[in-house]
Amino acid sequence: MTLFMHACCFFLKILTLPLQVAESVGLLAFYKRFFPFVVYRMTFSYNGKMNDKKRELFLNLTKFNPPDGPLRILEVGCGSGANFEHYPTGCKIICTDPNPHFRNYLEKSMAKNDHLIYDNFIVASGENLQAVEDNSLDVVVCTLVLCSVKNTLNVLQEAKRVLRPGGAFFFIEHVASDPSSWTYFFQHVLQPLWYYVGDGCDTTRTTWKHLEAAGFSDLQLRHIQAPFFFIIRPHIVGYAVK
Repeated sequence: MTLFMHACCFFLKILTLPLQVAESVGLLAFYKRFFPFVVYRMTFSYNGKMNDKKRELFLNLTKFNPPDGPLRILEVGCGSGANFEHYPTGCKIICTDPNPHFRNYLEKSMAKNDHLIYDNFIVASGENLQAVEDNSLDVVVCTLVLCSVKNTLNVLQEAKRVLRPGGAFFFIEHVASDPSSWTYFFQHVLQPLWYYVGDGCDTTRTTWKHLEAAGFSDLQLRHIQAPFFFIIRPHIVGYAVK
């Protein structure tokens, strides 16, 4: 199956060659403006189907409350603020995203979730959080982001840098399926096209391996099957303690 999979993948790469050229010369920049609207609309469906998983995960946030003030959360790749409703009242939130066009949708979520304290929106990639001080946060949250970053390990190292000792990195990510499955086959075959549909999203990443190698003191990680389109059904959910 491997040889057939690579042949099919190569065929898709040939078909998407015009998109590759368009991206290289900047003709797809307009999609950066349109993509936040797509994500905002999809958020309602995703949250509805994953509400129980999100609520179960974020109940653990209170384990990392500091003794001297509100819980300080940095959300990397915040998008339109899909997680805000699950954060405990009084949390102080810093948001980062490399796409500045999310701001309008983010502000809608902020207005809806007025039980939180919003500190700042920083336009930055997860690999470069220089605007955030070392050891300054209790929690870093990253959901459906590690599938599209350029360097997963760099993002995890930045998260560890800004977390205080004993702080935690929370995650929900779709990942590669079992190599023996047809889902794995189609994840790789369709990836050349999915990359453009999902603004850089990669369905073939074994993100749990990066988390295991990142040097956290404790890793609580579960593999689940989420109720979505089959190539993004495999998910990992959990948190890692600095």
